[in-house]
Amino acid sequence: HPLDRVTGRLPRRLRVAVDWIVTIVGAVAIVLAIKAWVVNPYRIPSSSMESTLHCARPAAGCEARFSDRVLANRFIYRFRDPSRGDIVVFNTPDRAVSECGAGGTFVKRLVGVPGDRISMSGGVLHIDGKPVDEPYLNGSDRSNDFPVRKLGADHYFMMGDNRGSSCDSRKWGPVTRDDLIGPVFAVYWPLTRLGLQ
Repeated sequence: HPLDRVTGRLPRRLRVAVDWIVTIVGAVAIVLAIKAWVVNPYRIPSSSMESTLHCARPAAGCEARFSDRVLANRFIYRFRDPSRGDIVVFNTPDRAVSECGAGGTFVKRLVGVPGDRISMSGGVLHIDGKPVDEPYLNGSDRSNDFPVRKLGADHYFMMGDNRGSSCDSRKWGPVTRDDLIGPVFAVYWPLTRLGLQ
């Protein structure tokens, strides 16, 4: 064992201690690497994605006792383009703080991809003038219509499934690909909600 060559002359107790320290440091490094580049957990803090993803009562509009905890794939967008319909973890633009009172990392549905002409009228989302079937919507107030917006070559339009309670790209604009962390692929907590997205 390579470590034995370094610690071979040390007393047995010290060799065991060094072995444990190296093992623990190695395990922590592996976990941190996985979180940084492969998979990372996130908590759903608001009702913007109800009832696809739950937040915890007593927060306004939340349906569950516990907030969903989800896993996001941090590397898949290196191999494929983001797709319309993905539920995505992303970093918000600075304008989100002034428009929503919060910023940082959000979880929303990707509804518009580069080149789309996106609009909403009568509560119905339109892409390139055609209505979009959105079976995941929860029936909340969708009266927040907006005129046609043409998305740039690196722009993605994000909206919550609970349209009446979501502060999203309608207010702070699209995000860039560099802002996208990765798609949500599973709910891991609470156990009653365990499953793939």
